[in-house]
Parts: sequence; structure tokens; C-alpha cells
Amino acid sequence: MTERGLLPRCRRLVVKVGSKGLSATEGGMFAVLAEQLARARQGAPLADSAARAKRTGKPRRDIILVSSGAIAFGVQHLGMKKRPTQMAGLQAAAAAGQGLLMQRYGEAFAKHDVKVAQVLLSHADLANRERANNARAALNRLLELGVIPIINENDAVATDEIRFGDNDELAAMVASLCSAELLVLLSDVEGLLDKSNVRVPYVPTLDRATFGLATAETSKVGRGGMRSKLESARHATLAGSHVVIASATRDNVLGAIVAGEDVGTLFPARSRPLRTRQHWIAYTLRPRGTVLVDDGAAKAIVRDGSSVLCVGVLGVRGGFTTGELISVTNLAGEELARGLSGLSAAEATRLAGVQGKDLAPLIHRSDLVVLPRAH
Repeated sequence: MTERGLLPRCRRLVVKVGSKGLSATEGGMFAVLAEQLARARQGAPLADSAARAKRTGKPRRDIILVSSGAIAFGVQHLGMKKRPTQMAGLQAAAAAGQGLLMQRYGEAFAKHDVKVAQVLLSHADLANRERANNARAALNRLLELGVIPIINENDAVATDEIRFGDNDELAAMVASLCSAELLVLLSDVEGLLDKSNVRVPYVPTLDRATFGLATAETSKVGRGGMRSKLESARHATLAGSHVVIASATRDNVLGAIVAGEDVGTLFPARSRPLRTRQHWIAYTLRPRGTVLVDDGAAKAIVRDGSSVLCVGVLGVRGGFTTGELISVTNLAGEELARGLSGLSAAEATRLAGVQGKDLAPLIHRSDLVVLPRAH
């Protein structure tokens, strides 16, 4: 069975729609998206899933929607001439637009007798293990009740320090948080395009050449771009989710995706995904500092999964404290791993290059994640 053939088996989906996707049909996208999500949620799965759904009475698929659009709605509602660039203006637009966004979704889903719930998250919510677990429990309960959670970044209180890069990143984190089997990133493009502007249907590995096809261009109403989507796809596949990038305006795009049709660009889940805690360390937390290690230490870390010992440290940068995330780089400047520091920056600086059996490791191997090869 091909990877496309596995998609009808997926029981939990995260669907992300961007601002350009919502605005592409001049407001009609809400009705279209609601209809497609309602159909996909109750769509015909495999026979064993259908029987299980009949016994339990639960929806055949769990669907979580990550939606952009609050700031765009707020800009329009407040009569702003363009999207603000200052944080206070963005926060004001988000505060004014979030309610309007949910109203539109509520009206669209009500026609299909589907209830929705607003869930606002900040990066700090997911970076804190207790708060992330609480968010996971709340989302699971909403899904058990047959509700479609609609997630957005809590832009009204977000700052540069705690915000997500964009909703593509948020969607990838939600997919990992909720153990989603499929992440669908909907935008105004039909998928990843090659140099001849022809859709690439399947990308087995996200390598340097694949990222070379993307541009860093972002839209006037949103923050994301194809490069952001590829980075989010990489993170989600490492968590065990299949990822499809597709056009929000294609007829029945979600139905076609969950039916396993050749739609958009498919990125298959990694065969050996990172464990939840490993993924949280590597791709949810943000480094507070960097340590430079020598070649011997680099080989031991990458090849053997060894702890980061002070004797192999050549330099320390940043003001991290014990328990904070730090990045490990080699002499060529390549990031090798990320992990939770067992020492403060001051202690690491003082003990750099010092050998001793009784010295605590800078990063213990149980708190260290070796990153996939750089793209």
C-alpha cells in the first residue's frame, strides 16, 4: 500500500487554513470549508473503523481546525488601510477580529449541525509541559463531545518573545500535541511546485533540494509562505504525522485528500518518529543559548547519542540557566542537537574543557535530541 493509500485510515486530522485561503473566495470559503470538514469527519473510513464508530457512537474522524484570519478580519473591521507592523496594532486587530472569525465559523458549521469551540494558544502554553498537557486534555474532551476545536494563536496577548512564527508552525505543534495522523495545510497554492511550476505530488524526504524550491515570500494578509510550510511539514512528519499541502479553493479538496487521491503534495510520516518528549525538546522549546563542541564530542553525540560533557565544550553563548534549552553546534557551525542544560551558562563557561569523572554533564543524554541532518 502506498502512502496515499494510508490516508483513508487516518482517524485524527489537523487542518490548517491560512488567511489567503479564507479570502480567496471573498468570504465564501467559510461555508465551503465547513461543508468539507463536516463531510470529512463523517466520511467513509475502512470497515473496521466504521464498525467501531457504530459501536461507540463517536465521530468516525476527529478533526481540529487551525485557522488564520483574526487579524485580517480586525484590520477590515477597524478600518485600517493595511495590516499593522507594530505589535500593539496587531494585538488590537486580533482582539477585534477573533470574535468575528468565530461568528463566521459558528454560522457556517451550524448548517451542518456541528458545534465548534474556540481555543486560543500562545507558544508559552505549549512550551510549558503542564499547560501543554492541560491543552491536550481539553482538546481531547472537545473531540469526545463531537466538537470541532478551532485553534488560533492568542495574538491579542502575544509578544515577539512568546509567539509562534506563524500558524503553519502552530498547526505542526498541535499535530504533535494531539498525535494527529494527518496534517493538512491549506493555502492558495496547489502544493509544492518544481522549477517549471509543476506540482510535486510526493516528497519522500525533506532535503536541501526540496527547500530550494520554496521561497520565503509571505502574503500581505498573513505571515506564512512555502518555506514555512515545508519547515512545519518537516516537524510534523518527525512527530509521526503525514502532511499534505494543497489548495483551499480546489473542489472537495479535503474529501479527495482523505480518500487517498493524488491531490496536493504529500510528505509521509517518518517511519521512526521522535517520542513526544523528544519532539517537544527539539521543536517546541526555543534555545536560550548555544555551546560549541570539538570534533570528538560532535562524533560521540551524533554517532553514539552520548551526553554533552564539559571536556568537549569549546565555547558558550547565551545566558541560559539550569533546565533551559540550549543548542549544540560543531566547528562548522552546524546545529547537531538540542537539549536541556544541566548547568547554568556561567557554570558551563567555567568548566568548558575541564575533564573529570565527577563533573555533571552539560546535557545528559536523556535530555538530548540529535537533530536530523540539516536541510
